[in-house]
Amino acid sequence: MKKYDRLIFVSNSDTAVGPMAEAILQSKYLLEELEITSKGLVVLFPEPINPKAEAVLVSNGLTMKEHMSDPLLREDFSERTLIMTFSESLRQKLVKEYEPEHEELLHVLNRYVGSEQPVMDPYGGSLADYGQCFAELEALIAKLVIQLNEEELLC
Repeated sequence: MKKYDRLIFVSNSDTAVGPMAEAILQSKYLLEELEITSKGLVVLFPEPINPKAEAVLVSNGLTMKEHMSDPLLREDFSERTLIMTFSESLRQKLVKEYEPEHEELLHVLNRYVGSEQPVMDPYGGSLADYGQCFAELEALIAKLVIQLNEEELLC
């Protein structure tokens, strides 16, 4: 039986780190079908992906050019939805603001995969900073894929 139906990457604005993580994970092989998306904690109106984030994705054979930022909603929390943030502070904000019933499904990506290295937020940085963020995400998501596939095998 499938453990999760959905995985949501949550960032502040859903215009860079979240969409990059979404694109990377969507390009990977998972044993079970999983709806993968990204959402933002502070989304006042839909915005496209940051141009530097898109440029880095394109240089790695991916794209999110059709992506528009989407706010995280209370309805997004469910017993079959795994929610990943990129920092402990953001995770704590979600716990405080949404008081999710299934808090055990709310994780910080690097900790979930057993890494001490947090994801650098490239906001306001150079193209190289976005490239570094992509590389960090790629390494963490490779571990995430292994973990998700192992969890499915144990279900």
